[in-house]
Amino acid sequence: MTTLWDTTGTDVVKALAAERRSAGALAFGLALTLVVVVDEKHVSVAESAATTAAAAHPCRLLIVVRRQVDASNSRLDAEVSIGGRLGPGEAVVMRMFGRLSLHAESVVLPLLAPDAPVVTWWHDVPPDRIAYDPLGVFADRRVTDASVAEDPIAALRQRAADFAPGDTDLAWTRLTAWRTLIAAAFDSLIEKPRAVTIVGGDVDPSVRLLSGWFSDRLNLAVNLETKAHRGLAEVRFDLDDGELTVARQDSRTAVLKRPGQPDRAVPLTERGLGDLLAEELRRLDHDGPYADALAAWSGIGGLASRSPVREHIWRDPMTGTAASPTTAGTASTTGMAGTTGTIAGTAG
Repeated sequence: MTTLWDTTGTDVVKALAAERRSAGALAFGLALTLVVVVDEKHVSVAESAATTAAAAHPCRLLIVVRRQVDASNSRLDAEVSIGGRLGPGEAVVMRMFGRLSLHAESVVLPLLAPDAPVVTWWHDVPPDRIAYDPLGVFADRRVTDASVAEDPIAALRQRAADFAPGDTDLAWTRLTAWRTLIAAAFDSLIEKPRAVTIVGGDVDPSVRLLSGWFSDRLNLAVNLETKAHRGLAEVRFDLDDGELTVARQDSRTAVLKRPGQPDRAVPLTERGLGDLLAEELRRLDHDGPYADALAAWSGIGGLASRSPVREHIWRDPMTGTAASPTTAGTASTTGMAGTTGTIAGTAG
């Protein structure tokens, strides 16, 4: 591991090259570059999750910690390692101080793995518009988590307003086990449910996305029974001959009740953050079902048909003003096909 204090982006690139030579990793196979954006107080959680995901998907892990934007002097501290505490792959942790943190792409772009997709994950509240952050503009996939916002439901609605193909949210990923279990429960049924009821947390964005998925797939109005807790508790379907119910018992199991059959305990494990992130790294194309569910819940149509190309909009958080996107430049979210007004350098 190499630690660099008050360094430059060029020195970080050289240190990574030196670490690769030292580790004999010149031909190291990288499936993608994972860019993690996090604040200092959540670094350890983000590092743990990214390490779990990187173990399943060989990648170059770039962790960007933006600190003290209002500091008078810009500074970059970096930790470069291969096969160290952040897993078997390549990892660079960059702590950026002052105005440099607003131009993190100038350091990150030269570190992207060549000819590999880029995934950006905000383990923090993302910008209202992804186009405000070049780290999201140049990514092929962008992962957010509405549940960490002060108002998760409003955050999820903002994700719909700002959606572009390639976006996803971990609130949707948390539903994978539920959706799989519910789909399997209908394998032996031929009738369509007459009504659907979801019981869950009143501020849980996953509950809203599940209602959107049912509304889109079943073309039914969904009844929500919200309670003052987090998490999805129960789903009930009204059928002609009774009620089909999936109810969580604990963090590992649920009970499946079907008309004319005995109750059955089924696995429904709550997954950790690293497993959720690893699932999102398995697919690097547009997540159509997520777009459909988000559109059905939010009432904002045509999400899947939007352009995947974002225009970078320079916005200074110290003043709250944003430049016109026509003067800020463009970058393709399907690869580094262009540059933005504040992006310096390209991936090599």
